[in-house]
Formats: sequence, C-alpha cells, structure tokens
Amino acid sequence: MDSNPKYVKVRFVSGPRMGTEVKLWDYAGMYPEAHPEEAMLVTYDPEEPSRALSRGWVEDPPANLPAFGTSALTLVCLSLTTAATIRRVRVLRFLARSRPRPLI
Repeated sequence: MDSNPKYVKVRFVSGPRMGTEVKLWDYAGMYPEAHPEEAMLVTYDPEEPSRALSRGWVEDPPANLPAFGTSALTLVCLSLTTAATIRRVRVLRFLARSRPRPLI
C-alpha cells in the first residue's frame, strides 16, 4: 500500500461471507494502515457486506478535521438557537408589560 491509497480491498477469510472481496469504506477520506496480505479485523453489515470498516476505527475513530468541524458547527448552531429563543422570550415579555391593559 502507498501512503495515500485510492481504496483498500479486503477478503473475508472466515464467517458466512468467506472468500468475498470488498473495498473497505473510508472514514473522512482516510484509510487504516494496511499492508498487502496482512490480516485485519473488520466490522461489516451482514445485509450489505460491502459496508466494511476496520474494527479499530469502529471502536475508536481517528481524530480528523471533518469530525471536529461538524462538532464545532453543531455547537455554534445550538448556541445561536438558544440565544435567539431567550431573546424572543425577553422581547415578548417586554411587549406584554408595556402594552396597556383594557379596562373592563
């Protein structure tokens, strides 16, 4: 394997899909360290064996910029939504207090 492979192909050597060759899924455009003819533990979807990922990456995904960017974007959206909700409640309370009440 080179340092930047286009894909990693694995062959299942045990289980019900023994002998099947599939391309390993990438994680954020990255592939695990792999060498030709080296054994690797993978986790795959039994319904669709082409969805295979290195077991180490399933249990502990590597840190990467897209994952951090998504987390940061989620926090920004959550905080802006919370701030807008609090502001809206304050504005509505202020308008309710400043509006004259009808005399009955």
